[in-house]
Amino acid sequence: MSTVNLIIKGKVQGVYYRLAAKEEADKLGISGWVKYIPEGRVEIMATGDEEIIQQFIQWCYEGSEKAEVTDVIVTPLTEQNFNEFSIIQEDIIAEQ
Repeated sequence: MSTVNLIIKGKVQGVYYRLAAKEEADKLGISGWVKYIPEGRVEIMATGDEEIIQQFIQWCYEGSEKAEVTDVIVTPLTEQNFNEFSIIQEDIIAEQ
């Protein structure tokens, strides 16, 4: 199993990126979470088989239909275990 932290840059808030990421993670069998962070970015923590994580990272470059991803920063981490993939609801959202 592999765990990565992803920071997604671009127009990724207010375009259903978190929901689409959860749907993709659920489809691939990935656990972890997704949330908004300052500066209009999205952060994802994802755990799964190495090959599946690589597929998910590639998906992150596209994201939701209305997203305009400019960069994905990938940081490998020591394996972490999560029960499911969840959306963390926070009040951080950058003005579009």
